[in-house]
Amino acid sequence: MMTTHFLNTSRVLPLAAALAVAVPAAHVLLPAPATAQTANPVNEAAAALRAISTMRADFTQTDRSGQTLRGVLSLKRPGKIRFEYAPGTNMLVVSNGQSLYMVDYDVAQVQRWPISNSPLGALLDPSRDVSRYGRAVDTGNPNVLSIEVRDPRRPEFGVITLIFVRDAAAPGGLRLTHWVALDAQNNRTTVRLSNQRFGMAIADSTFTFRDPRRGAARGS
Repeated sequence: MMTTHFLNTSRVLPLAAALAVAVPAAHVLLPAPATAQTANPVNEAAAALRAISTMRADFTQTDRSGQTLRGVLSLKRPGKIRFEYAPGTNMLVVSNGQSLYMVDYDVAQVQRWPISNSPLGALLDPSRDVSRYGRAVDTGNPNVLSIEVRDPRRPEFGVITLIFVRDAAAPGGLRLTHWVALDAQNNRTTVRLSNQRFGMAIADSTFTFRDPRRGAARGS
């Protein structure tokens, strides 16, 4: 998780989030078998994230003031992710498996963090972040899992809470519906996913970018 804002807060949104939020009833599926419901939720969540080889989804990203941006997320194991914002937001967030980049084309600026220092570490490296630093938060619904991830030794990295619903059609039997993040400056951001698709071919070139400082591709 990172100590600075995920994105320029004056134009986009910081990655933030803290407490679990309710999942709309439409997303809650029929009860899963009792054996699944009694499993360790943190291990379940980590296994479900590891089971995703590739994923594409639409996303909406909302900050605590209600500002919302939309786009398409692409994810590929190991450690690659891309947030492609809709036209009008001239920015990009992308990880090449080693580093996470925030690219602002309007001001020709690139910020870089190691994945281990990113709030998205729980998504990009679920074995380490979820298994080592996660804890289950009671939702009162056995079909909804809330996993809060933080490193108690590094509180400046903030907190990310991942929300899943049980879905037999999703990898690992859990569908990631959204996450909420809270950074060290108490900036809160919620990212909600919809239209998740799994297992498609995604080229590694998806996780490169044009560097506005030199016009060269980066991130491969």
